Amino acid sequence: MNPSRADDNPKPNRFRWLGHLILILVIFATLSWWRSEPLASGDAPDLAGETIDAGRLDLAELRGRPVLVHFWATWCPVCRLGDRAIDSIAEDFDVITVATQSGGSAEIGDYLRREDLAFPVVLDPYGEMATSWGVPGVPASFVVDGDGRIR
Repeated sequence: MNPSRADDNPKPNRFRWLGHLILILVIFATLSWWRSEPLASGDAPDLAGETIDAGRLDLAELRGRPVLVHFWATWCPVCRLGDRAIDSIAEDFDVITVATQSGGSAEIGDYLRREDLAFPVVLDPYGEMATSWGVPGVPASFVVDGDGRIR
């Protein structure tokens, strides 16, 4: 018998990963809770603004129908992962996306063309709309029902 191996206990090492996993899940859950705390709820805040083609979108004009409101940014790698899904939803349902702190019409238009996206975009160059909706970071999505309430 090797005396240096006699004191080795393999059981603690087998379950070390479980402790790490639990710690990671607790941290993730805490951050998710903290991040969602300021998000708007109840009646949807006003949302109206200039689009990239110099038009105007207004959430109030879509009253009576559910609307997906999606905050994103061209510089956000996580947002890019969901762009195709948002674009697909916009083909069949009312969607308003808000490009937060992503530049002007030209920059956002270039991004949409390059990525082959067609969803409607409201410009939020200074993040003011995101702030009024309590969005601490992007991406963030809300479903607004026909009565104008966030669900």
